[in-house]
Amino acid sequence: MSLLLIVVGLALFEIITSIDNAVINAEVLATMSQKARRWFLTWGIFFAVFVMRGVLPFLILFATNPSMGLSGTLTAAFSNDPAVAASIQESSHVLLIAGGVFLVFLFFHWLFLEPKNFGLKGERFFHAQGAWFYAIISLLLTGIVFFAFQKDEPLLQFGAVVGSTAFFIIHGFRTYAEEQEKKLLKGGMSDVAKIAYLEVLDASFSIDGVIGAFAFTFAVPLILIGNGLGAVVLRQLTISNIDRIKRYKFLKNGAMYSILILGTVMIADSFGFHIPEWLSPVATFIIVGYFFYISIQEAKKEK
Repeated sequence: MSLLLIVVGLALFEIITSIDNAVINAEVLATMSQKARRWFLTWGIFFAVFVMRGVLPFLILFATNPSMGLSGTLTAAFSNDPAVAASIQESSHVLLIAGGVFLVFLFFHWLFLEPKNFGLKGERFFHAQGAWFYAIISLLLTGIVFFAFQKDEPLLQFGAVVGSTAFFIIHGFRTYAEEQEKKLLKGGMSDVAKIAYLEVLDASFSIDGVIGAFAFTFAVPLILIGNGLGAVVLRQLTISNIDRIKRYKFLKNGAMYSILILGTVMIADSFGFHIPEWLSPVATFIIVGYFFYISIQEAKKEK
């Protein structure tokens, strides 16, 4: 039952964190020829599921366990050997703190700076204080590194800085991608250029889902199944009825609060606090369920 809970939780998390990606895909696809759309929707599934969401978890595990080597990491990911699982667990604190910092920064960027539908009291206030975003995350990073220093864990300190660096690299790319999207929608670019743009953008969005997946489990096969299932479902929604998804205006809020919880869980876990395995998927279900409910209520009011 716990395995099913993890897989469904991963799929749900992948879907809600990639809604923005699906909306962009739908808008750009509407400007492309039928042949180009079919190519993207066919081969895009392959790249999204099997390349990015398939390869990235292995690369992340390899980066935190370089002594295993690439072949050793691949074998370990599918191994039931308790010794292998223990080895991954021992070095997981670096991955957890890097991923946790990345996700928490992602949440605060959304809370302070990104345009949004205000779903909870207080969101409008924080959005009005956007200038404080960089001060807040700088203080957070300083605090996390300080506690890692207190534990005399140089790798924890390094992991926190890596998570911060990854956030700013991805954020910089997405800011640039938003500018490119405006050019794409105005026209003047070939279908090949648009497909390349969508594939690269999809790769950047997949990073959020893959990093967050490690808050659910370190079992790569489960991550592949859960994230892959979520990516396929989302691609089908892109094809069928993206306008209906856009009507649920607070789903993005649910995704970001889930990201905050998962990031906090990962940071706490990296410092040795035991977090029950079921907490991440259950928290995701509750948070997304609540924001889905208020989205439905809001849609009824608008009608």
